[in-house]
Amino acid sequence: MKWQTGRRSGNVEDRRGMRSAGIGVKTGGGLGMVVMVLLALYFGVDPSVFLQSGLQQGPADTGSTQAPPAPGEDPLAEFVAVVLGDTEDTWRTLFQAAGGRYEEPRLVLFSDAVQSACGYAQAAMGPFYCPADRKVYIDLSFYRDLRERHDAPGDFAQAYVIAHEVGHHVQNLLGIADQVQRRRAQVDQEAGNRLQVRMELQADCFAGLWAHHADRSRGILEQGDVEEALNAATAIGDDRLQRRAQGYVVPESFTHGSSAQRVRWFERGFDTGEVEACDTFKAREL
Repeated sequence: MKWQTGRRSGNVEDRRGMRSAGIGVKTGGGLGMVVMVLLALYFGVDPSVFLQSGLQQGPADTGSTQAPPAPGEDPLAEFVAVVLGDTEDTWRTLFQAAGGRYEEPRLVLFSDAVQSACGYAQAAMGPFYCPADRKVYIDLSFYRDLRERHDAPGDFAQAYVIAHEVGHHVQNLLGIADQVQRRRAQVDQEAGNRLQVRMELQADCFAGLWAHHADRSRGILEQGDVEEALNAATAIGDDRLQRRAQGYVVPESFTHGSSAQRVRWFERGFDTGEVEACDTFKAREL
């Protein structure tokens, strides 16, 4: 990916090295909710699905210490700032073309754990978007896991992850996130999971749409980049993660979509470059 000369976003908030004390999590669902959250941490489920529905923030921070980021992480942090900046440029143009205004999200770099407006999250949860504060959160160690645990290396695989979370921000701005959240509260868990899958696949499509327009406008792609993104989408499909963790697959519990579905919707966004093509909620087949 050609990113070194790209514009760096000014919306990156660096909290690496900060350690907060006195933060707890109160659950409205008792032990059952704790188990659900632990499962979410393992499978990489968007934490807001659980945090907004049953978790409440505990006591406020009592103090923190700030240490400088590790020197080896700085180039990666710079890369993240460039990718975020590129998503800003792309979505600003698309919103303007539709007569709207794009409100840029902030991206928070953190180490180990972080307090968000959606609750207290650990790095094991993976990158996530919190609609309550309109921020994307990522511990850069996730990229090591993506490369080593999930066998999905490459800078464009990393860019895909950011573009996916920014896709959730776009859903928030468009009111899609609120609609899905309200609908999930009206249906059973299995139906709610199906809605969440459509939500995640749309974010994958939006990531592909970003790649389409960014390459068309700024020529960011190099040979093999798209394959890196597709490999990452395959690696973090629900079926792949479940089979690896427990040896079998339970489609009814999917929350992000299968590997094939994630690849298909990224490709749809990339091939068409059209927001309308990413309407997973009207699609008969995913």
